[in-house]
Amino acid sequence: MLGLVGLGAVGVAVGAPLSRGADRALSSVRGADPTGISDLIPGAGGWRYYSVTSQQPDVSAADYQLSVEGLVATPQTFSYADLAALPQTGLTRDFQCVTGWRVDEVPWSGVHLRDLLDAVTPTGAAAAVTFTSLDGAYTESLTMDQALSDEVLVATHMYGQPVTRNHGGPVRLYVAAMYGYKSLKWLGGITIVDTVQPGYWERRGYDIDAYVGASNGRSDEPI
Repeated sequence: MLGLVGLGAVGVAVGAPLSRGADRALSSVRGADPTGISDLIPGAGGWRYYSVTSQQPDVSAADYQLSVEGLVATPQTFSYADLAALPQTGLTRDFQCVTGWRVDEVPWSGVHLRDLLDAVTPTGAAAAVTFTSLDGAYTESLTMDQALSDEVLVATHMYGQPVTRNHGGPVRLYVAAMYGYKSLKWLGGITIVDTVQPGYWERRGYDIDAYVGASNGRSDEPI
């Protein structure tokens, strides 16, 4: 696993020509590989694998718990089954990474974040939402206005299947209008707060408002 993570970093570093070649060489492998291991290789189906920790969280859908708390009237914990019982929404959007690669027309589905916020009733002081990952290290943040957007999902499915562990499952955040680092993988906690708190990459220099094509000095053109 660590070797493949390192290989992913090399794949980004060497740029588009090698990446496109890997896409062509591995496209048939990805479709035929029941292990999913090709999804970790640079260029496989256009996806790159990133993690800020050495190991992925390993939580099954049956054991999954999502806490929603903070400046709310009724803090709650949602199981995977609880999320499935809420109104479901589908979005098909490009997934754009700030490093330059993009996967076109990815079908996502899950629960609007705003529906979870409505369920816990944020107080008048609520101005932002923070997110924590089950990896114990990664964090992200949105303003309340951003969090209420139609295009922010607590995602449980992609490509019509449950989100895999490699892609941040069983549940991840998906923020369609922003670069991929805002779409936190392995979502474990949501906290409503009174001010935006910079996330993992914002503390390392990335923009807090990570709108594609309007932040981080980039256009939305893929490499």
